[in-house]
Amino acid sequence: MLNISFNFINKIKRNLFPFYKDKELKFVFNKIQEGSSADTVTARFVGGCVRKYLSNDKIDDIDIATTLGAEEIKEKFLNTKFNIVETGIKHGTVTLVTDKFNLEITTLRKDVETDGRHAEVEYIDDWHLDSERRDFTINAIYLDINGKIFDPQMGTVDLKNNNVKFIGDPQKRIEEDYLRIIRFLRFKIMYDSKVELSTINAIKQNLDGIKKISKERILIELYKILDLKNFINLNESTHLKEIFSLIFPEFENLKRLEQFVKICDYTQVNKELLLAVLLIDEKNNHEYFIHKYNVSNYIKENLHMFAKNLILIKENKDFFEKDLEKNIYLNDKNHLINLNILNFVINKKIKLKDFSDTLKKILQSKKKNFPVDGKYLMDNGMKQGSQMGKVLKKIEEEWIKNNFKISEDQMKEIIRLHSN
Repeated sequence: MLNISFNFINKIKRNLFPFYKDKELKFVFNKIQEGSSADTVTARFVGGCVRKYLSNDKIDDIDIATTLGAEEIKEKFLNTKFNIVETGIKHGTVTLVTDKFNLEITTLRKDVETDGRHAEVEYIDDWHLDSERRDFTINAIYLDINGKIFDPQMGTVDLKNNNVKFIGDPQKRIEEDYLRIIRFLRFKIMYDSKVELSTINAIKQNLDGIKKISKERILIELYKILDLKNFINLNESTHLKEIFSLIFPEFENLKRLEQFVKICDYTQVNKELLLAVLLIDEKNNHEYFIHKYNVSNYIKENLHMFAKNLILIKENKDFFEKDLEKNIYLNDKNHLINLNILNFVINKKIKLKDFSDTLKKILQSKKKNFPVDGKYLMDNGMKQGSQMGKVLKKIEEEWIKNNFKISEDQMKEIIRLHSN
């Protein structure tokens, strides 16, 4: 009930105070308009911010399309509070940055030549032509600074019907940029939208084109897919599951999502946990994924830690029982919460009640604080140096082994033995 009320209040706020009425945004549009006649439209919002505004979703990134060139934009904002970043000046894009906004401003353009990865473009001042080069109808809705919609591809109708479709011929759109296959999948999952057979066929015919795309671009799209709240329901759509499996064959454990759905209310679903759920198995599938996509150290360490602890759970029946506090201290409480989820999802023998009981124990436990530091060692006759770290480690091991207890005499004896 509280959530419904909160969403309702946010919806009213967005309707009464739409994002385009912001003073900074008005300043930007007025600056771009300077020197042009009043009846000429020089700039409009486009893409995600318009789509999210119309759907009453939270707006994060703001894209602006303009008839002006990138150099003209740079010149207009030289002596303003906006920091000008040349994010893609070769492609007609500059970004204006303040504490409040990152505004990506791109000159209207049409594709002259494409190879499935990059496009050679021609800058234009025709809004309709600019809309034709975009991927989906729902991403080709424009909005001016007064809130007036320009919708040459009828994207508002598709948005209202949760319909994600390519502009024009799907085959042609995909061949222009093969990443659109993955973007199509992402938007279909996001809007829980049905897939047309003709589009599925176009995707299947062009799957090899994905090999031309850099792994970095593919990984960015994958992370966006995993962040979608609807992703855990992927198995409900045969077509979307098939497309996902064709693009990402390393995710062999999609069936686990059906088990995961049972407990998703117990946790905040995140891509790190989903990667572990879908990749970690006896075949070390996660190792292949890490190598293939050259993932960040954070993701790599996270997956390794989950894999290592899952083995320990199998070997040690007391992992979530007698050794729980020790494992919370060694691993962090959030990791143990997610490890419990992962263990439940992978091992169908675990009952929901057992999962719930373990979760309660983890949540109720208090993390222990190691009571000894370098100062204590020095106060007890130890000199500064590399040996101090080894002694601290030895005392900590003894403290953990004795159920987080250690006497003064025991500590002094360890110091004495390792001081020489």
